[in-house]
Amino acid sequence: MKTLTPGELARVILDLEQEAGGLSPVQKVLLGTDGSVTNLLEMVTGNPVEITTLVQEVVQADADVAESLDIEAGEPVNYRVVELKDGRTGDVLIYAVSHTPLKRLAPEFRQDLMRADIPIGRILRTHRIESRREILHARMLRADANMSRIFSIQPEEALLSRKYRIIHREEPLIAIEETFPRTAFADAPRVLVDAPSRLHLGLIDLNGSLGRVDGGIGIALDHPGILLEARHESTVLVQGGDEESRRRVEEAARAVLGRLGISSGAAIRLQDTVPHHVGLGSGTQLALAAARAVCELYGKAVSVRYLAGIVGRGGTSGIGTAAFEAGGFIVDGGHRFGQPGGKEDFRPSAASRGISPAPVIARHPFPDDWKILLVTPAVRKGAHGGEEVDLFRAHCPVSLAEVRKLCHEVLMRMLPAVIEQDLDIFGSSVNRIQNLGFKRFEIAGQPPLIPSLMSALCEAGAACAGMSSFGPTVYAVGDSGMREVERAAGEALDGMGGTILLTTARNSGATIKTG
Repeated sequence: MKTLTPGELARVILDLEQEAGGLSPVQKVLLGTDGSVTNLLEMVTGNPVEITTLVQEVVQADADVAESLDIEAGEPVNYRVVELKDGRTGDVLIYAVSHTPLKRLAPEFRQDLMRADIPIGRILRTHRIESRREILHARMLRADANMSRIFSIQPEEALLSRKYRIIHREEPLIAIEETFPRTAFADAPRVLVDAPSRLHLGLIDLNGSLGRVDGGIGIALDHPGILLEARHESTVLVQGGDEESRRRVEEAARAVLGRLGISSGAAIRLQDTVPHHVGLGSGTQLALAAARAVCELYGKAVSVRYLAGIVGRGGTSGIGTAAFEAGGFIVDGGHRFGQPGGKEDFRPSAASRGISPAPVIARHPFPDDWKILLVTPAVRKGAHGGEEVDLFRAHCPVSLAEVRKLCHEVLMRMLPAVIEQDLDIFGSSVNRIQNLGFKRFEIAGQPPLIPSLMSALCEAGAACAGMSSFGPTVYAVGDSGMREVERAAGEALDGMGGTILLTTARNSGATIKTG
């Protein structure tokens, strides 16, 4: 197996910095050292390092393990998974997985190796084994549920990992992969913001005859979500994600810095994003996440509603702002209409700058055992920009009779059903509002696949199906049997492409982690 020369390793670390952002000297040393990692950690932390063994067993080497150890696939190897912990705080510093071919172990070495909680470097020293380390690769990973739990970090947060082998008598004795969070051992303080996406079930009143307009119904989603990291910088620098996400984040960061009179900037790295213009509210969450990160960096205590005003979000629907702030099932009360300080015509949020976010008039936890299936067909994106403005002009004001029916559904069926956890009533109410008010115009502008997909999901067992915002994402809600609904979605997208994600509601707002 090819190993990295010092020059190649230096280039790999430079590439990692391009991908993950600047690395601290300690992070670079941990990725590139050919010495004892345990000793390094004790010097860095000033505390003893303790080992907790999670797995210790003899297994057969698969092809990758066999290649790294220069043995035949299927040969017995000792498989060991350990956590290297700060002996004072108990924090997990590094997660390490090792494979050792049994045929190369002296009996006394094997006995110590297979005892729990002894660092490999210490075993090598105890047995006076002369060895060297060869680095095979260094890379960035994303935290899965297991790594998120082990390191107490957010899912999808960046990890740094390197794989190396210990050579004794010119043969690989042990192959080891070590992993630690991208944010561990970093020099500069940082802020990590994890923001939810959202479903927008519908706008309530686009008639305006009572002196208020808009109003919205929505649900915060656990996945997909926005995950970004911010650090101090002299100017605004945004990395990661796609071009549109970077532009939105930069605009929001500059707006907040300017409004709050902060002369410095922020280096922001997008670690995870939500697709744009598919009905999941990516624009609002990106803008608010960037705004909140800047405020946390500079110690500014500013409300989410105030930030929404700075970055120009929430001018029609208040669902995105409320999802960022508190999560759950949300109903907002819209805006004053035709009055000073209110709206004067019917416009989407992107064209309603200067309008304060709508007040939340009801917010309740969404039942944890209700599953939400998101289906986004590979069709044209939902209406946005000028097209969205034109739709409001063409179809507003909406019939007052339909607005009244919609209000009745929300107040007397949908909201009580969420509180009483009555899925049947909730589902029938959601199905009903697809044909009421502005929502029916949103759906009418979609390709025929969208209404047929909604029908297919309900026929497969979902309690309800609807289209989020201007689509094209279709959602379905149910409890048991959602795998059947998921299969129906796959059949509906067969040959067309798209994404399918089974998720749940998020009953809390964005989380902010500093350190």
